Amino acid sequence: MAKIRNAGGWPAVAAVAASTFSVVTTEMLPVGLLSPIGAGLGVSDGTAGLTMTLPGLVAAAAAPVLTVCAGRLDRRVLLLTLMGLLTAADLLSAAAPGIEVLLGLRVLVGVCIGGVWAIAAGLGPRLVPSRAAGRATSVIFSGIAVASVLGVPAGTLVGGRAGWRAAFLVMGAVALLATAALAVVLPPLPPRGAAPSHVLPALLRARRVRAALLVVLLLVCGHFAGYTFVRPALERIPGTGAGTVGGLMLAYGVAGVAGNFLAGTAAVRHPRRVLAVVAVTLGAVIPAVSLTAGGTAGAAALLVVWGLAYGGVSVGTQTWLSAVAPEAGETVSALFVAVFNVAIALGALLGGRAVDAVSVPAALWLGGLLAAAAVVPLGAAGGAGKGRWGRSGGAGKGRWGRSGEVEEEAEARASAC
Repeated sequence: MAKIRNAGGWPAVAAVAASTFSVVTTEMLPVGLLSPIGAGLGVSDGTAGLTMTLPGLVAAAAAPVLTVCAGRLDRRVLLLTLMGLLTAADLLSAAAPGIEVLLGLRVLVGVCIGGVWAIAAGLGPRLVPSRAAGRATSVIFSGIAVASVLGVPAGTLVGGRAGWRAAFLVMGAVALLATAALAVVLPPLPPRGAAPSHVLPALLRARRVRAALLVVLLLVCGHFAGYTFVRPALERIPGTGAGTVGGLMLAYGVAGVAGNFLAGTAAVRHPRRVLAVVAVTLGAVIPAVSLTAGGTAGAAALLVVWGLAYGGVSVGTQTWLSAVAPEAGETVSALFVAVFNVAIALGALLGGRAVDAVSVPAALWLGGLLAAAAVVPLGAAGGAGKGRWGRSGGAGKGRWGRSGEVEEEAEARASAC
């Protein structure tokens, strides 16, 4: 057994991808179940939306904190521990007697999300030969991308047939299988390549890093301001029942997977151009879903376009950040995870407030406005001058504070791939 466990390779890459799929699907699960959760626990849709807000906020804090606090702990042990906690949280959520208990368990989910995502992001080069490291990283991130676009439709379908509690039970079983796979095929992973603590503020002072993180914030916040309440929006369309909503969400998911791989191919050379197209598309399509004139067919077409566009967000922004700060490794991944999850939480929160104060369509219009606003930092980033990570000063000299040519060289290498 030890020989298998120490082998790593593609089975280990697949197991890590399964773990990222598990944590992100668990995070997204309430999106397609808000109405049933609210009805079952006796709360409003806006209050039920806190099941998205809390884990996002906790994950944002957990990603950098766990990365620093893990110290010398073997990353294999840490991943197994976090995945075990995720399994328990999913299974207990299925039996939650009230919203308070469910929200408490979602806090635990947030810790797991932040830790697993931040650590898994940099494991590709450690599990396969260097010539296949890029492909391994893509597979690991595909777990996140597929979860983002398929996790919600799958949970919606299960919840529609057997209730929202059954969806959490199924997700607990998936997390348990992923944990078992990690235990069998993941090799020992002593800490390696983590940046010194002073690199974090240095990265945040870098102009292009800040611009990329702001784009992540706006796109993801806008998406979730609308997407968290897409089920109530679809239910406003005449003749749309639970089964139809599940089918519409599945169409969105399939389109999202396609968008992930299409954008991933283009983002290797032109990440900002890809993200500009994504921002404009999301800015138009999210509010359009609130209009019921096109009926079910119109909603289906809009959700397909929405899925195609959002499928490119994770891969596009991660590719851009990797090119901007190639030597910051685990630190820039932790920043990406933190901002991404703050955006999820903030989007769900803002959308919930819009729903409670105005209406469900108001949340979708707000989401479209936020997503479209991402074109501003995208345009501003193009003018970033030379300097460490895209601006002069602030990072220091040495391995973690090289001159501005680092960014330009990294982007040139990305373009040559």
